[in-house]
Amino acid sequence: MFKKVLNLALVAGLATATAGFAQDADKTGYKGAPRTMLWSTSLATMMDTTQYKKDGPYTIGFSNASISNSWRVGMLASIQQAAHDNADQIKQLIITDANDDPAKQVSDVQDLISRGVDLLIVSAATAEALDAIVTQAYEQGIPVVLVDRRITSENFTTFITASDMVYGHMSAQWMVEKLGGKGNIVMLPGMAGVSVAVNRIAAAQEVFANYPDIKVLDMQYTDWSPAKGKQVMAALIQQYGDQIDGVWNDHGLQGSGAIEAMVEAGWTDLPPITCADLNGCVKLAVQNKQPAFNYDYPPAMGGVALEVGLDILAGKPVPHQYEMSVDVAITKGDETVSVKADKWVEDYARLDKPNDLILSTGIPDYDPTTFSVEYPQ
Repeated sequence: MFKKVLNLALVAGLATATAGFAQDADKTGYKGAPRTMLWSTSLATMMDTTQYKKDGPYTIGFSNASISNSWRVGMLASIQQAAHDNADQIKQLIITDANDDPAKQVSDVQDLISRGVDLLIVSAATAEALDAIVTQAYEQGIPVVLVDRRITSENFTTFITASDMVYGHMSAQWMVEKLGGKGNIVMLPGMAGVSVAVNRIAAAQEVFANYPDIKVLDMQYTDWSPAKGKQVMAALIQQYGDQIDGVWNDHGLQGSGAIEAMVEAGWTDLPPITCADLNGCVKLAVQNKQPAFNYDYPPAMGGVALEVGLDILAGKPVPHQYEMSVDVAITKGDETVSVKADKWVEDYARLDKPNDLILSTGIPDYDPTTFSVEYPQ
């Protein structure tokens, strides 16, 4: 498909109109392009989507890897909310759930293709497994929006994400500086083979490698599960004990479980930890006076994926990779030379809300136990 490079002024103008930036306006007053885009040394690649322009209402297919954790439930809610908000443009939103089974998701996408969807949204179980079927849809002329997780090739229209590389680099740099450039770290990433985890691990390891006195004691996958995060951390405590100086997570889901394991092990002076999205991680850090870094991976990207998809069907140019703006939250007194806070974790954590609350869905007063919205289906 045809690509072209446009200037950042146009990119910022496009971005300002979409939901991803509205959430930052609500929090900070900022309405511009994502800061990751402003920091980039290269121009954004924009996709010419005029070939997809058609009259609505549209049939949209969303192939979801799963709703196996509270983050993914929040992302689904964000898409459903966006479909509700744009119901006048949508004939039907078809949602499938692969239950983290790549083979089932391939079948789901094939079914959506056969049903003649005008737009295909995919959050891939794994990049490799979904590449061929997504490529097939793209080459058949169906615009493809990837969200959260991408495929291995570039055969898609746009990828809605938050920068995994920024998370990996910034969280690792914060931890290194909190430790004074010397110490032992355990890494608790999410799921093997999933692009989010792969990229965040690579970026963090790139930072750690620059400091010869920083040692990664161990790395264990947690499947982005609070329960498994607790189990893995408990085993690491058994093995390494007080050798552990820092706990690096690629998300807050397992981070909350890791904190619970430390507390139950009787630790009182908890080491620095990294979090994202989950109220439990930042809430427990505050309650236990633990140094914490939080950089969300907003499930609000689900709603952005649908709205950018509608832009594609209107023939508007869109970025090939759309990175949402994210604020950095750090516990008070724990900023470092290189990493500063946009807000304090103490102000961001919802101490009055349950641990499994996802903080960045973009839905006001979101509660996963009561959320329900009507949309065309």
